[in-house]
Amino acid sequence: MAEAISPMDVDDDNTSLRPNNNKGKAVAAPAGAPPAHTKATPWVEKFRPQSLADVAAHRDIIDTIDRLTSENKMPHLLLYGPPGTGKTSTILAVARKLFGSQMQNMVLELNASDERGIDVVRQQIQDFASTQSFSFGAKAAVKLVLLDEADAMTKDAQFALRRVIERYTKSTRFALICNNVNKVIPALQSRCTRFRFAPLDAVNVTERLKYVITAEGLDVTEDGLAALVRLSNGDMRKALNILQSTHMASQQITEEAVYLCTGNPFPKDIEQISYWLLNEPFSDSFKKISDIKATKGLALVDIVREVTMFVFRIKMPSDVRVQLINDLADIEYRLSFGCNDKLQLGSVISTFTRARSAIVAAAK
Repeated sequence: MAEAISPMDVDDDNTSLRPNNNKGKAVAAPAGAPPAHTKATPWVEKFRPQSLADVAAHRDIIDTIDRLTSENKMPHLLLYGPPGTGKTSTILAVARKLFGSQMQNMVLELNASDERGIDVVRQQIQDFASTQSFSFGAKAAVKLVLLDEADAMTKDAQFALRRVIERYTKSTRFALICNNVNKVIPALQSRCTRFRFAPLDAVNVTERLKYVITAEGLDVTEDGLAALVRLSNGDMRKALNILQSTHMASQQITEEAVYLCTGNPFPKDIEQISYWLLNEPFSDSFKKISDIKATKGLALVDIVREVTMFVFRIKMPSDVRVQLINDLADIEYRLSFGCNDKLQLGSVISTFTRARSAIVAAAK
């Protein structure tokens, strides 16, 4: 007679066969368990916030979501905004708070590395949402479907998701994350509570960077920290990546080291180029800017973007400034399509020569 097999034995044998749906962005360790990080771990993942209290900035949004989850009233969520502003970290912190050690059983995470067609909505998402959930001692029995980069979903998949969200609201909550909310159909937007994550303020980026610098024992100068904040443009992920790559290239992180590592033009170089554009003849400007591009390995598109910011700071008639910014925008657009650098550099100098003549005429 064959030996009876207990249900627990069957469950234990099959746990190794369970598929892992957490692809793409890493899901951090459950609450209470220290994340397993090595020296090779990118700092973006190593210092990803583990709780809602750790998320930098957006305190009004964080406090609202925290209150909703504490009262077990969490709606379907739509978090949108530029990259590196804390959208994924926030929802993962919510999942950790709700489910604790059972997070992997109660959360289905799909992102841009997965198939996003209508079949995934009809099979994988619907199967997960339709199965009965057990709390296992967690605070909430509802499950969570996390759709990262939802703006990459096909239109058919988004239309199919509408009915799935309505049908399984009692047992499942959906959290959609995207950069461009205009690519999410209005029918999905109306079913979710929307929160916009704006680019991080310089104060918040500085505070978080100082925490990482202290934790890693880095040697960072004041101007180096200011350069990191300036180049991040409110993107915390970008700031951490620049900090880590600069640390690998230089023991002391200074402003010069940061700019050399990223390849961005130095502020003093931009001031020099702007001086040539506003004062030197066409041929001299062309030669000098071409030389500094070749010597320092600068990209013309970076020069155009930085010079544009410089134009906002100098004093000139408003109509001349408007035309100058418009012309520089056209040049930047052409450069994005791979147009010839020399021709576009000539166009930049011509634009400033025309603006210079307009300033002289306005002064008379």
